[in-house]
Amino acid sequence: MRPIFLIGYMGCGKSTLGRMVSSQTGIDFIDLDNYIEGRYHASVSQLFAERGESGFREIERAMLHEVGEFEDVIVACGGGTPCFFDNMEWMNAHGATVFLDTSVDKLFTRLKRGRHKRPLIADKTDDELREFIVKALDGRMPHYSKAAIAFKSDLMESESEKLDTARRFIKELNI
Repeated sequence: MRPIFLIGYMGCGKSTLGRMVSSQTGIDFIDLDNYIEGRYHASVSQLFAERGESGFREIERAMLHEVGEFEDVIVACGGGTPCFFDNMEWMNAHGATVFLDTSVDKLFTRLKRGRHKRPLIADKTDDELREFIVKALDGRMPHYSKAAIAFKSDLMESESEKLDTARRFIKELNI
């Protein structure tokens, strides 16, 4: 099976859904950010600080191409991965791309709860966070909309919702 690339904004559930689908199907799961951190022995934020965004995006592209050659794998991409170079076109040519479509309200709720773990939004007020999400999504939608499949990922709060969403994903993608 060709790779399945999960794309979407931070907080949309790429890693959560990828892990759930992996546990239900036995298909390997790779979180691209974690893969990069393992290969470079540095956190994504350290790589950003040391190499700048352009340096990080070069690394991200190379690692995307590496994991994209694997068989039977689900890859949770970083929220910005599809927006640089020809990454979106490359993913579409090398596997199935799935945009996890999540409402602004749901993204806001999830990111507000876990913002301390995300340096980009850690110090934003609630109003600033909502505005940040809306603006970022607006800029990224032209890339996200190139995905072969759009999949609603609003219902992933409880364990039962996560499991139901994973089962729906497996059924829709015929895995």
